[in-house]
Amino acid sequence: DDLSLVKGSPGGRRDYLDTTLVSLSSRHDQLQSDLDRVLRQRAALLKQSGGRLAPEIELTLDVFDAKLVAAGEAVAQARLDLVEQLGPVLAAAYDQVARRSAEVRATYASTWMATGLAAALAAARRDDLRRGVSTVGPHRDELELWIGSMPARTHASQGEQRSLALALRLAAHHVVAAETESTPVLLLDDVFSELDPDRSDALLRSLPPGQAILSTASGLPPGAVPGAVIEVHDGVATPRSAGEG
Repeated sequence: DDLSLVKGSPGGRRDYLDTTLVSLSSRHDQLQSDLDRVLRQRAALLKQSGGRLAPEIELTLDVFDAKLVAAGEAVAQARLDLVEQLGPVLAAAYDQVARRSAEVRATYASTWMATGLAAALAAARRDDLRRGVSTVGPHRDELELWIGSMPARTHASQGEQRSLALALRLAAHHVVAAETESTPVLLLDDVFSELDPDRSDALLRSLPPGQAILSTASGLPPGAVPGAVIEVHDGVATPRSAGEG
């Protein structure tokens, strides 16, 4: 459900950034794997410590923290750069889908980037040991979405949130297409059932050049001109001519 991209937990928005970055460069996939691995290792060590900083725990924690700094700062910087790229494209996509102009912004929020991850980990070490979890790092960062001066997650209407979720998908597609000089497939899953006719028409007009796969349980809106239609019933897919009702 794309609506959860706006109103759901921060993890979904971090995944949105990371998935887009992997589409831009396979290097980010390796960075993310390195980050996930060291976070798992660090979590296991913190639990093993029982809240006590024994010499062998401290030594191993130093090693893990160095790896976490290397991978974590690279991942966070890539996300920050992407958010800056997405900004103007997201605002334009929202205006198109919502059929009205609004000040839409995306910001990358981190509690540690001002001081650096190494300093933040050192400051949080005793708290991490006590709680048995890593309390700072890119796994705690947030992609904040704003409409005007208000956070979209808590203060936007459901219609605004849906428009923003679609704008996020369109913006990511635009950035990937521009940076890779390719035409990636755009997949939109059952979006029309939740949109009013005006927003459905605006979405169709906003679709980028290239191939788009649209799934729907309620039928395509009047303005849709599909190149091919496949009907799925009881798990059986049947091709239909594009003009069939």
